[in-house]
Amino acid sequence: MKGQVTYKSAGVDIDAGNKFVDLIRPMVRKTFRPEVITDIGGFGGLFSFPAKKYKDPVLVSSTDGVGTKLKVAFMVGKHDTVGIDLVAMCVNDIVVQGAEPLFLLDYLATGKLSLEVSTQIIKGVASGCKEAGCALIGGETAEMPSFYKEGEYDLAGFTVGVVERKKIIDGSTIRAGDQLIGIGSSGLHSNGYSLARKVLFERMRLKPNRQVPGLSRTVGEELLMPTRIYVKPVLNLLANFHIHGIAHITGGGITDNLPRVIPKGCKAEIHKDTWPVHPIFRIIQEGGNVPEAEMLRTFNNGIGMILAVPLKEAAGVISRLKGLKEKAYPIGEIVKAKPKENAVQYQ
Repeated sequence: MKGQVTYKSAGVDIDAGNKFVDLIRPMVRKTFRPEVITDIGGFGGLFSFPAKKYKDPVLVSSTDGVGTKLKVAFMVGKHDTVGIDLVAMCVNDIVVQGAEPLFLLDYLATGKLSLEVSTQIIKGVASGCKEAGCALIGGETAEMPSFYKEGEYDLAGFTVGVVERKKIIDGSTIRAGDQLIGIGSSGLHSNGYSLARKVLFERMRLKPNRQVPGLSRTVGEELLMPTRIYVKPVLNLLANFHIHGIAHITGGGITDNLPRVIPKGCKAEIHKDTWPVHPIFRIIQEGGNVPEAEMLRTFNNGIGMILAVPLKEAAGVISRLKGLKEKAYPIGEIVKAKPKENAVQYQ
């Protein structure tokens, strides 16, 4: 007689899932804001919206993942920073519209749940949420046997923030004469990894533990540098300066992201030599013989966020950012555009 078949024998360990929730509960609770009125493990996360703080609140949401940067985490065996990337990719997308992130939920899917690896992942998510000031109020951990390769997983997130309607930043107030200020990135962030991996690991045949001239860490460590979270410095600026537009420089680079906030009749002139380009970008470009135009529309190349501000406030914005320990550079300006001109031009 054949033995009994159980969910566990089919590859899903419910007990491990319950233990995982118990392991991460303390770190998740540390992200809670006063508005959180639930604990993890319920069917839904409860958040008491602070309506009295706002006159005409607008909710802003975003969802994102970490992409093939996860492949590097699998290669290196380091999983405690990709959660920071996840939070950054979500919250940076809503703070550019002036929104304060309120809470975030995550989705972790894997073939077989590893308590050690999964706990490290959520440790990073919780760390990112604390840095962004948003609460991690729930998520989903899906164990799907045979769906993912052994030792691999996927990670996605969803965040909600709020902004006063009159304070929404959408680029509509950008005018010719505005200055463009770039805030430095920490590295590749979470974009362009399919190209980066092809060049570094296939074309150049590097190993993740390889030391390369020009880098202060191994290739694997460089590629796993977590994405910079810009929430607190941007919200700080919004309290005292007029910010006409903000672009998060993600996949598509400056070339494709900056036009998303530039109104018709205007264009951005970017001065390419006005900020330091991280060595890793030079290594990728030279190692793969990647055209400059391709670099500029694939990677952030050292600039993670771009602000459009009035000329008279530009110096103050840069000074404030430097005081907040951010690297800030005047990288160009907004000028009038002729019909059918590209929204971004490099000089």
